[in-house]
Amino acid sequence: MDTTKQETIPLVELVYRHKIKTDQLPKIQKSSDAYKILRQHWNNDTINLKEEFKIMVIDRNADLLGVSTIASGGINGVVVDLRLVFATAILAKASGIILAHNHPSGNLKPSKSDIDLTQKIKDASAFLDIEILDHIIVTDTNYCSLSDEFLMGG
Repeated sequence: MDTTKQETIPLVELVYRHKIKTDQLPKIQKSSDAYKILRQHWNNDTINLKEEFKIMVIDRNADLLGVSTIASGGINGVVVDLRLVFATAILAKASGIILAHNHPSGNLKPSKSDIDLTQKIKDASAFLDIEILDHIIVTDTNYCSLSDEFLMGG
């Protein structure tokens, strides 16, 4: 077989680094659990400067499998590529996702675009059998859970 042709074909690898024993994974049972962990994964130097969008991937036992930064944006917004959201969830074998982004303004009120994005991701998740558990807006001092506020849609 001609090895030069093999070397020109891109390699696709699926990698998920699971360094913590399953029984030591933190449980996410309420929005405050998620916020506490999210704040540990947010850069204090940029949380009031630019928007970022992260996801928490969760298994069926409410164990946190990981936190991933999906996109980094500007002062007033961030563009979220749904393919990256779901690729991350699939790699981690997640059955649920918690969406999260920060508001550099400190305003915790969800915007119409926040609610619309949540619904768009929920609609797409139905095809993959991955549940969107919450969407949390983070500031340096507090948070807003769309689930707690009954804004997750139908």
